[in-house]
Amino acid sequence: MATKLLLLDCDSTLSSIEGIDELGRLRGPETFKAVEDMTNAAMDGGTPMEAIFAKRLDIIKPTKAELEAIGAKYIATVEPTAKATLDQLRTAGWKIAIVSGGFTQAILPLAAYLGIDRVEAVILRFNADGSYAGFDESCPTCRSKGKNVVARRLRAEHQATHVVMVGDGASDLEVKGDADKVIGFGRYAVRAKVKAGADVFIMSLDQLVGVVGWEAGSHRCKGANRRLGRLCKRAKVRGNHFGWQGIKFLIPGLGRRVSASGVRVQVQTPG
Repeated sequence: MATKLLLLDCDSTLSSIEGIDELGRLRGPETFKAVEDMTNAAMDGGTPMEAIFAKRLDIIKPTKAELEAIGAKYIATVEPTAKATLDQLRTAGWKIAIVSGGFTQAILPLAAYLGIDRVEAVILRFNADGSYAGFDESCPTCRSKGKNVVARRLRAEHQATHVVMVGDGASDLEVKGDADKVIGFGRYAVRAKVKAGADVFIMSLDQLVGVVGWEAGSHRCKGANRRLGRLCKRAKVRGNHFGWQGIKFLIPGLGRRVSASGVRVQVQTPG
């Protein structure tokens, strides 16, 4: 069976916050502003990730306890449609992983909450007393094009026939050459470069069902009705992908409309 792989950014995508910025907030407003500006410069595509990654951490020097607190904050600020949407796509056959320039130890609790068992992020190191001791520089996502490295590795590992990257930042857009589709995300931050360059741009994660869901939907409907499944695959998409809860198709030669909402398909004859 063909494997479909969905790769999701964490910060400002699965959660409303930027974890590194929240760590900066703990050091006062001036540090928060400096860190936030560096984060935005990288996410907007103006600064290479490697130019600011170590610098932000050296300014903050987060403790192990502070990082664990960010993990709890990720769950408290989870994108409101994420859990139901990912459950639906997982049931439809999508393999899901988090690919992030954030910190592994903070992201793991959110991943567990969402039922995601694969996290590709950056591991922070701490001394015995919990003080900051650096980060694992071998982690690909601490530098530009790092998510591309991960996307290629996961595609090969899963023998995936279809790879989709979802995220708000320039590092997600970079994956365009190594993913079949890049979906920009703008619920928490609309970045002009990402909006212009992404294959599709969405404002809520439940819109993923409309963007990639017809593949899942055709898989489910073929089980119930093989002929309708074949028609779903041949159908032409009408309209755009933004804000839809369902996608409408026009089936050639039948003059019928089919509404596919995720994995449920209904045939409607013209009134």
